[in-house]
Amino acid sequence: MGKNKLKKFAEMATYPHVVQVSFDEVFNADHALKGKWKSDFFNNEHPIVLELGCGKGEYTVGLARRFPEKNFIGVDIKGSRMYSGATQSLKEGLENVGFLRTRIEVVQSFFAPSEVDEIWLTFPDPQIKKASKRLTSTYFLKRYGSFLKPGGIVHLKTDSNFLYTYTRALLEENAITPLADETDLHASGYKDEITGITTYYESKWLEHGIPIKYLKFRLHDAERLKEPDIEIEPDSYRSAGRSVKPARSANNNIL
Repeated sequence: MGKNKLKKFAEMATYPHVVQVSFDEVFNADHALKGKWKSDFFNNEHPIVLELGCGKGEYTVGLARRFPEKNFIGVDIKGSRMYSGATQSLKEGLENVGFLRTRIEVVQSFFAPSEVDEIWLTFPDPQIKKASKRLTSTYFLKRYGSFLKPGGIVHLKTDSNFLYTYTRALLEENAITPLADETDLHASGYKDEITGITTYYESKWLEHGIPIKYLKFRLHDAERLKEPDIEIEPDSYRSAGRSVKPARSANNNIL
């Protein structure tokens, strides 16, 4: 591990708003903050919103600035990325921001039933080869359902047509009507937090002419959810790779 990463990890260990936990500590075990985030971490009774796979924490921090009446927690396993948002929020003195460094596969070990009001999934890896790894799969939605309040909201922003199509099919399979369904978010007329905060990678996709897709839905009875039986055309570029430019057809549309 590089010296710069070690320095970041050591610095974040001193941040009062960052929780870093090893996998072994929460594998089949509950964390001490489970059910106590409002009382012991934020010291208020405001709603809790998670950003899962927060990366650099741009969206977590941006939302916290806009909505001081809510608490925001960015969750990711990559501490070197999380360092950016954690440091920025500390410098700004944002008291409604926290960061949790852990694997999303064990996120239910940190939050009690109905403790979380909303979840944001911002540009997750579409995981084209394996459905269970997709952050909108039944595998993960059932985990979210264990701590999201009944009817709690899930937001998905993605550049990936594959992930959008898969998630839309999953909602249809389970008779869930989206609260919002946009195939070109930035041309949709939204003027609130959804378009007002643009992440680094989102800017890159927009530069390449890739429309941003957005789904918003309420999660009920997550345990009953079924996977859709659907064949989906893979994305023509590496959404998670970040470095590969999208291909274009002869009429200059994204393939």
